Amino acid sequence: MRDAILFSGGFGLERETLRVDGSGRMANTPHPFDDERLTRDFCENQLEIITPVFGSVHEVIQSLAELDRLARQELSKLGEQIWLCSDPPHFETEDDIIIADFSGDQSSKRSYREKLQQRYGKRLMLYSGIHFNYSLSPQLLERLYRESGTEEELSDFRDSLYLRLKKQIMRYSWLIVLLTAASPVYDRSMLEDHGSGAVFTGEASLRNSSRGYWNHFVPVLDYSSLRAYTASIRRYIEKGALFSASELYLPVRLKPRGENTLDGLLRNGIDHIELRMFDLDPRYPLGISEEDLSFAHLLILYLLSLEDFDLTPALQRQAIEDHQAAAMFDLEKMMISGAPAKETALNLLGKISAYFSQDEEALAVVEMQRQKLLGKRPCQLVKEAAERLGNDLYTKTGCETNV
Repeated sequence: MRDAILFSGGFGLERETLRVDGSGRMANTPHPFDDERLTRDFCENQLEIITPVFGSVHEVIQSLAELDRLARQELSKLGEQIWLCSDPPHFETEDDIIIADFSGDQSSKRSYREKLQQRYGKRLMLYSGIHFNYSLSPQLLERLYRESGTEEELSDFRDSLYLRLKKQIMRYSWLIVLLTAASPVYDRSMLEDHGSGAVFTGEASLRNSSRGYWNHFVPVLDYSSLRAYTASIRRYIEKGALFSASELYLPVRLKPRGENTLDGLLRNGIDHIELRMFDLDPRYPLGISEEDLSFAHLLILYLLSLEDFDLTPALQRQAIEDHQAAAMFDLEKMMISGAPAKETALNLLGKISAYFSQDEEALAVVEMQRQKLLGKRPCQLVKEAAERLGNDLYTKTGCETNV
């Protein structure tokens, strides 16, 4: 029987996509929704669906499906569709990329995006993906607290546990990239003004690769306590290396309940962890499968069972190198921390299977991921579909690769 408390938790999704017109070009219309669940991200064109929090992966996928249906229904009235690829469709120049037009009491959001434009340019703002949010249930937190035998306050234990979990996920984020990368082909306009035609340069996921949306330096953080963690981020802000904590472009974030600021995190404690590395997979109507999210949950639970360790500055840099390495296309040549990626991934999946050896449902989910390594990864299937369509892939409205 499944351990109900172990598998309990809070699950939320944020899905970014671009809006395209009937010719597959980026729509230049204003954001058409007045719904906090259907908002914008960096550019006016970028639709972000934000689900409520649910008690299971299945429920949150159902919520995403309903919000996706509402969004598509409204967009169809405008002759627009959702571009279900992490890499953007064709555009002529950066002038075609309109910064999200926040105004009034939200005008600071626009000012922040204008600063990002100056530092990174606007092309990187077009990358889209899926963020997976997970929170420990009160029941699981209480059980882990009792089992720890610690004498610290429950709130302090919770924060320490999330910090420990973030370290572990940073260490193994490459595995999720390896198994879910699905954007190997992009339009030449990402490289140069007026460029056109589909391009493949060896990445399985451009946004997760070294050419993705990263800071111009590798942030090294202090995980010894929540106070030390927030202080280490604040030092980068004070030096001008970051405009705010939101500019910390790591694949994993810790977030508080309510206002997402460093003060809020320190004052209210850690509420949930956010995994930001999922590509939009055009093979699925929602851009993600329930099985991939279920595997991410299994990975989280497995990593919670591991002993704490010191994520040294060297290991933090290695974690980023491994993450970016896993975003390359050629699995056979890929190395993770100096070892063959395929062998390393299969070994890790074996350990996860052993941890869930009494849970047939979990074992089936892990086996699906193992088969990706023994057969074809998502990026290979998407690339094959792109080759069948030819260089007009990125004029196919909605990235309909028909895999």
